[in-house]
Amino acid sequence: MITKRLLKILFLTLLFNSVSGQTDFYSRLADSALLLTYQEVEYDPTYVKLKYPNGDVPADKGVCTDVIIRAYRKFGIDLQKEVHTDMTSNFEMYPQNWGLQQPDKNIDHRRVPNLMTFFTRHGTVLTISQDPKDYQPGEIVCWRLGGGQTHIGIVSRQKSDDGKRYLIIHNIGAGQVLEDCLFNYKIIGHYRYGE
Repeated sequence: MITKRLLKILFLTLLFNSVSGQTDFYSRLADSALLLTYQEVEYDPTYVKLKYPNGDVPADKGVCTDVIIRAYRKFGIDLQKEVHTDMTSNFEMYPQNWGLQQPDKNIDHRRVPNLMTFFTRHGTVLTISQDPKDYQPGEIVCWRLGGGQTHIGIVSRQKSDDGKRYLIIHNIGAGQVLEDCLFNYKIIGHYRYGE
């Protein structure tokens, strides 16, 4: 009988093999995000004062952006620092939705519109389509949920039951999970950021 612990060990082995050079950066990023789904995380949008750089909310708390932040951090990429540095020099280029007069290193990287701006400025903007083949592992997808709310997730390397599309790693309220939800909401952003 395969236990959850044994599955985790097998997955960690797969992740180690990926990180040691058997796949590209984006596949390793997708694996990094998938590993996060093994952590118990309560959805919690509370504003928290963070250390800087490499600040993070408590490991058992988080929102959708924290999935992205934590996945990249496993590769030494600190989105808190990267976004804050860019916003400090280019504040006027970022959304002015929150009434701030200057960047806030505690929260800016945890806001989807800010990450979208950052990925547009420093990553690769990819096609938005309804074709599942356009969405590959390790890519970032952003959605509009309605009521002005936005959402973000990472494309995994696992396919849907029908084999037609990759599953998404995200946190939309039930913790860091893997779900078949690529086309459940209106896609408003699609990016690749990293190597």
